[in-house]
Amino acid sequence: MLLSLNLAAQKKEQDTLATQKKQIQFKPKSLIIPTVLIGYGVIGLESHTLKNINNSTSSELREHIDNQFTIDDISQYTPFLTVYGLNAFGIKGKNNFKDRTIILGTAYLIMGSTVNILKSTGNVERPDGSSTNSFPSGHTATAFMGAEFLYQEYRDVSVWYGISGYLIATGTGFFRMYNDRHWLTDVAAGAGIGILSTKIAYWLHPILKKTIFNEKEKLNGVVMPYYNGENFGLGMSMTF
Repeated sequence: MLLSLNLAAQKKEQDTLATQKKQIQFKPKSLIIPTVLIGYGVIGLESHTLKNINNSTSSELREHIDNQFTIDDISQYTPFLTVYGLNAFGIKGKNNFKDRTIILGTAYLIMGSTVNILKSTGNVERPDGSSTNSFPSGHTATAFMGAEFLYQEYRDVSVWYGISGYLIATGTGFFRMYNDRHWLTDVAAGAGIGILSTKIAYWLHPILKKTIFNEKEKLNGVVMPYYNGENFGLGMSMTF
């Protein structure tokens, strides 16, 4: 089954909180949580203590699991797609279509590049023994990237949007372990990478908007989830 979602550009005044004018400023303390998560994952590559925690967590889950439940293949995309869904229903967020799509694209590029580089250079076997690209969890990184995106766009409307996004992201990470695909350290590192990627994207946005997208008044895009019989994925196309 192939599901496509067409996202049409809208004018800024129709799609942005009128009261929200400030760009998100860099704050060193906002690095604490993602740095701790990434650090836990990286240290876990060599720490016997954390490896033991990985093994005990995985063993505990196997002991109480009868069947795999692959909702994580879909839930990883839910937080950031929710941003577009809320706007489609008239609930305005921080940015218009153009700006939030630039931010999301930037975050996805940072997150995806980081995850793929670490997977290709690492040699961590998955809990189920299927491959040696376990570290970090790409599903979890995608989910937490989207959760932070949802939080930033809607924290001035209601903090509960952000909380719900983070709950879904946490559930995605849990199901990666539940389905015997990732260790706890993989999930922790993925979460940190996802959060940090979105934060960096917001910090870079004023520069990108001024230097690259300044004259582009309209931005059209298509987001296309896909399933090839084995893996779920997401394609994004933008025209500006």
